[in-house]
Amino acid sequence: MCAKVLVADDDPRQAEVVRRYLTAAGHEALVVHDGRAALDEARRWRPDLLVLDVMMPGLDGLQVCRTLRSESDVLVLMLTARTSEDDLLLGLELGADDYLTKPYSPRELMARVRTLLRRASRGASEPAGSHVRRIGRLGVDLTGRHVTVDGVEVECTRGEFAILAAMAEQPDRVFTRAQLLHHTRGIDRSSTERTIDVHVMNLRRKIESDPQRPAQLITVYGVGYKIAAGQPSGKAPDPAGPPSGPALDPAGPPPRSVLDPAGLPPRSVLDPAGLPSGPVPDSAGLPPRPVLDSTGLPSGPVPDSAGPA
Repeated sequence: MCAKVLVADDDPRQAEVVRRYLTAAGHEALVVHDGRAALDEARRWRPDLLVLDVMMPGLDGLQVCRTLRSESDVLVLMLTARTSEDDLLLGLELGADDYLTKPYSPRELMARVRTLLRRASRGASEPAGSHVRRIGRLGVDLTGRHVTVDGVEVECTRGEFAILAAMAEQPDRVFTRAQLLHHTRGIDRSSTERTIDVHVMNLRRKIESDPQRPAQLITVYGVGYKIAAGQPSGKAPDPAGPPSGPALDPAGPPPRSVLDPAGLPPRSVLDPAGLPSGPVPDSAGLPPRPVLDSTGLPSGPVPDSAGPA
């Protein structure tokens, strides 16, 4: 597709290289060399995409991005020589759609440009009519690109909306950072997966009642994130109760089927009257002696006086 691309870079040679690549790809390109001119031309010319260098005289790229994002949803691809992760993430927090660190390959730059424009074109070509996903307090209008919480609209950057829209389509599905990065940029780059965490942090500030204790945009530790279809809660207790040893007999204590603390062999089971139900082994290993009844006499047959039975 042919697009209007504004290039803002204080390096004239680098800006000219970018302009030539853009025009060769069929785009209309305009070049400026400072932040103030970038802001003025963006308001006047209304480009589809702004290729914005961070380090420029007058207004720097971050200031330009912050100002433009409050006025329009123009695509912003930031160019920066800063390699600090904090600097890169700051640009994304301000609403940049993508970034490249210098030095970069013009071919990579053009790949990023194509991806951003394709994604924007896909969104613009969706059929009329709102396709709203409602999950709890959250509403995500996929065609109108609106997000509401309890019916009140909240502003989201393109990257934030892309993440929210992907998860709202499949509530309770866990997305990895790499998968969400693909939805936001169309290019899998594990080195920038940290940016997903920044988008999620910003989204929680906008859609959660308590961002420190999120109820809808949930972290799945070690995996990624998901949109909870219902109000999450703590782990439900097992209705059967905690795991335990052998089940207790509801009629009384369990049989003494294990060794006692002294390590002696198991004794026979007592009957309900408390008396042994069978002969008790002699601890010396002799044959079992007859059990005496309550009078002290043997309970079994009386031995013959002539000798043992």
